[in-house]
Amino acid sequence: MKGFLGAQDIASKPLLAHLGCMPHSHLPPHPVLSLHDSQSRATVPFTPIDPAHVKVYYCGPTVYDLAHIGNLRAMLTADVLVRLLRHVYPRVTFVRNITDVDDKITARARANGEDIGSLTQRTTEEFHQDLASMNVLPPDIEPRATHNIGEMQAMIARLIENGHAYEAEGHVLFSVGSFPSYGALSGRNPEELEAGARVEVAPYKKAPGDFVLWKPSDADQPGWDSPWGRGRPGWHIECSAMSHRYLGDSFDIHGGGSDLLFPHHENERAQSLCCFPHGKFANYWVHNAMLLVEGEKMSKSLGNFLTIRDVLAQAPAEALRLLLLGAHYRSTLNYTQAGLLEARKTLDRFYRALAAGPVPETDVPEGVMQALADDLNTPKAIAELHALAAQALAGDRQAAGALKAGAGMLGLLQSDPEQWFKGDASDEDAAIEALINERLAARKARDFAKADALRDQLQAQGIVLEDTKDGTSWRRA
Repeated sequence: MKGFLGAQDIASKPLLAHLGCMPHSHLPPHPVLSLHDSQSRATVPFTPIDPAHVKVYYCGPTVYDLAHIGNLRAMLTADVLVRLLRHVYPRVTFVRNITDVDDKITARARANGEDIGSLTQRTTEEFHQDLASMNVLPPDIEPRATHNIGEMQAMIARLIENGHAYEAEGHVLFSVGSFPSYGALSGRNPEELEAGARVEVAPYKKAPGDFVLWKPSDADQPGWDSPWGRGRPGWHIECSAMSHRYLGDSFDIHGGGSDLLFPHHENERAQSLCCFPHGKFANYWVHNAMLLVEGEKMSKSLGNFLTIRDVLAQAPAEALRLLLLGAHYRSTLNYTQAGLLEARKTLDRFYRALAAGPVPETDVPEGVMQALADDLNTPKAIAELHALAAQALAGDRQAAGALKAGAGMLGLLQSDPEQWFKGDASDEDAAIEALINERLAARKARDFAKADALRDQLQAQGIVLEDTKDGTSWRRA
């Protein structure tokens, strides 16, 4: 997919405000941006370390399977956040990693009878395709874990040297007790942390909460030579090494799903601050809540596990995007078929507002900017779009321009209205056009019975005809 910088690349020039926005010197004043910071557990004003260059890191996928709609929610939160930041600040560097070494990957490749490299390459490409279909902008830098093993080993060696990690039976472990503020991010005390998710009890640990930085690999597992023997990295050290390589000791925002708050982000914070004690690591932590499917937790065992591709087989990508943005990112979202249908109807209304006349270029409306600046309040921003659509449908074309500009900040209304109502072009379109032409010929021949029969045939296929003095247009119902 074009637009990605690989693991060995670093953004080399400022990223100017885009998405159809005016140059920053001509933009109207923006409202103060506030974000809910998970560490302070409060919604606070966002103050960048360097206003000339905002730096953002998000945890990306572990590439062994298709992305599901829960993964998508985190990617959409990041997308709206980065769009907003790029509208306000002159330069933003957005880093999102690819985890391509993990025991889940090894197990899936073995189950498939597939080479690990082939599996990770294929699923990475599928991930890119799925996000592109959802109009999620690519990151500026997308490092892969396997391209940063040297950086991970250097961090591990430094942690051992300064007394925050130790070797044990071919493993290297981080000593949680060596870092007094461990638990500050998730808000858990040490006793709760030991009972937390993904804490493995092992005889070689000095304390149950200590976590793996490096582990030995057998002949059938991916591995790299190291001072501690052939092995592979633990999951947590990967993001610490990649964020440091591309964003430095201190950067502005670290984000991901709330399921990563503990232990992944807690462990990232601990090992990064212990390795680079003069840095701040992440200044703000942004976490999106999980989603339900028809009121239940998404699970393959319940039969309600939905990949992005599952949903896009039923509805346009913009309908799924609008549905997911219809709830605040910090609230639990309930995905339903009824909600997906309602999102599509909403988009029909928005596109009708655009199709009603010329759409002038305008700035992003103040109401949308204020909503997004208020901790990415996408439901409020969408309410602003509804109000603008009503004005546009009543004949206000400036409102139509504001509707398109405001929707653009949410990655919506990117289609041509006519194409939206017709749907994806296909051989079926040619057949529809042929029937319409046959109907027009029947009308010219004053064979109104045949013309009406053809209209009924098209209507039965879900095709709505609109006769005007300029001819006949059509759309799917």
